[in-house]
Amino acid sequence: MDAHLIAVLLSWTVHLSGYPHPGDPPEIQYRPHEFFVEHACLGNKNCRVAGWYNDEGVIYIDERLREQRDAYTRSLYVHEITHYLQDLNNKYNKKECTDHQKREREAYSIQRQYLNKIAGRFTAIYINYPPCPIS
Repeated sequence: MDAHLIAVLLSWTVHLSGYPHPGDPPEIQYRPHEFFVEHACLGNKNCRVAGWYNDEGVIYIDERLREQRDAYTRSLYVHEITHYLQDLNNKYNKKECTDHQKREREAYSIQRQYLNKIAGRFTAIYINYPPCPIS
C-alpha cells in the first residue's frame, strides 16, 4: 500500500478514534503468514491474523494483502493504526489482560465504523482476540 493511502487511513483513524494526529504514520512491513502464527498467535497454527502491531511503531501486514485496496483490507490497516495510536497515547497497560481486551474491542469498533462509513452499510467482522500477553 502506498504512503499516500496510509496517510489517508491514518487521518480516518484519527477522526474516528479521537486520538491526536501523531504527525508521522507507523512503519508498515509485510510478512508471510508464518510470521503471524509465531508472533501474533504465539504458535497457534489456526491463526487467522493478517495484521499485527508490535507496540514499537511497526505494523505488520500479511504479504498476501500488499496489493489489495478493497474496503475490508483498508479496514485492517485502520484496526492496526488504532493500536499504533493507542500505544503512542499510553491508553492501555500492555501487560494487563483486561486492558488487552479493551484495546482490541476499541480497535474492532473503529474498524467497523470505518467500514460502515466507507461501505455505506453494516459490515460484520469476525472478532478473534489474540492471546493475552505473557507477563
